[in-house]
Amino acid sequence: MSRIKQAFSNGKAFIPFITAGDPSIEITEKLVLRMAEAGADLIELGIPFSDPVAEGEVIERADVRALCRGVTVDQIFSMVKRVRKQSDVPIAFMTYINPVFAYGAERFLKNCRDAGIDALIVPDLPFEEREELLPHCVENGVVLISMIAPTSNERVHMIARQAEGFIYCVSSMGVTGVRENIGKDAEHMIKLVKEVNDIPCAVGFGISTPKQAREIAKFADGIIVGSAIVKIIEQYGPDCVPHVTEYVRTMKKAIKT
Repeated sequence: MSRIKQAFSNGKAFIPFITAGDPSIEITEKLVLRMAEAGADLIELGIPFSDPVAEGEVIERADVRALCRGVTVDQIFSMVKRVRKQSDVPIAFMTYINPVFAYGAERFLKNCRDAGIDALIVPDLPFEEREELLPHCVENGVVLISMIAPTSNERVHMIARQAEGFIYCVSSMGVTGVRENIGKDAEHMIKLVKEVNDIPCAVGFGISTPKQAREIAKFADGIIVGSAIVKIIEQYGPDCVPHVTEYVRTMKKAIKT
């Protein structure tokens, strides 16, 4: 069984997101290992970028902090290789098309394979242009994750038919960030997906509380949380590991019950 399948084989999947290199590459490494121990089923690692168009202020600030510390893509690859010596937790990179092209798509995906990256999420790569990366992903055994949003409408069936691994359902319009209310859009989108493909659907953008996670887990296969975790990292800096670990444990417990 692939690691992505494994992530969704144990009931509802909890998927935390953190920005690699914030507050440091060493702390990121500890966070990945501790979050996996606390029940994270798949971990999203954001590659810091100067123009993260899908992100809200919280993750934008994390990107700036990491970049100001001089974090590089090669350092992130090395860190994932170290994690792989201790943990088999599924890991997805979240990045943008520019950094991949700047690095060289072929080299980037080969390094993903060598480091043990399972999936790639590229929010600014339109579905219609996925051939820019897909051949390199297929060649290196990295799953290119498809995203759908409330504006996808009639494209949902088309995207779902060709999707692999899992589908990232953007819960609401706008950028990432904690939200009070998460609309019914996600539930409707998942229904559309399941009409054509019985692929796991994970919902992200805006989820922060155990109550929200519990509600969404009623219809989704996975819950993705980013900004709420990145906020904890921002608050505690180098001392964030136990606080993030506890948060992950609480959220995983919420979607189990």
